[in-house]
Amino acid sequence: MTAVVEENTVLEFKGRMLMMTVLQLKNLDANLLHQEVSQRLEDAAQWLQEAPVVIDVSQDLDVDPVALMAAVDTLRSLGVNLVALARTTGIDNDTAAMLGLGTLSLSGGRDVPRRSEPAPQAEAEKVPTATQRIETLVVDQPVRSGQQVYSRGDLIVLAPVSTGAELMAEGNIHVYSKLRGRALAGVRGDGSARIFCQQLNAELVSIAGHYRVAEDLPEAHRNRAVYLSLEGDAMQFTALS
Repeated sequence: MTAVVEENTVLEFKGRMLMMTVLQLKNLDANLLHQEVSQRLEDAAQWLQEAPVVIDVSQDLDVDPVALMAAVDTLRSLGVNLVALARTTGIDNDTAAMLGLGTLSLSGGRDVPRRSEPAPQAEAEKVPTATQRIETLVVDQPVRSGQQVYSRGDLIVLAPVSTGAELMAEGNIHVYSKLRGRALAGVRGDGSARIFCQQLNAELVSIAGHYRVAEDLPEAHRNRAVYLSLEGDAMQFTALS
């Protein structure tokens, strides 16, 4: 259905996929947070320093409102771009509003990059297997900076992917050329998804939410043909002969 926009309207709703980073807090100690987050941001690529961040408080923590407020203040003082709290049994809309944040539900397969263990999924939201994927999107034009391509199945790109471009797929990603942008496979939690490329020089690669940024890519596989897969929580890089 095509939205009809009145000629004199003052606003327009547009659908767009935005990538956000989940920061899972396993400790609310403000001093420890300041020390570790400062180091992480110092080592991070520029895009990660500017990325919208959702705070996910570990389910193992008893949420003390005062400690949570101190943690949020600490993160803001470091320039972390906080946009929301993940809803849990101990965090609701009122808690988020008190901190000047929105709330997001991360249940049922978290579709934002993170390094933590994927959350278990409800029966009705099981991850699609390879045999259930019914859509494959083929792109034969270069994917340029600022462009985003999303596939509900596998994604095949036959041209270069520029820095600042983003590929997202619920299944596998194949790039038969240079990969300089971001590639996120298995974005609905499919840990069996893989990323294949002819020349790896990406800003970020992610499978089912587990990711590596450019600085973490193995030197032995930079600018080479490689495929990426997950073994448990660890991302594996294998040369393509």
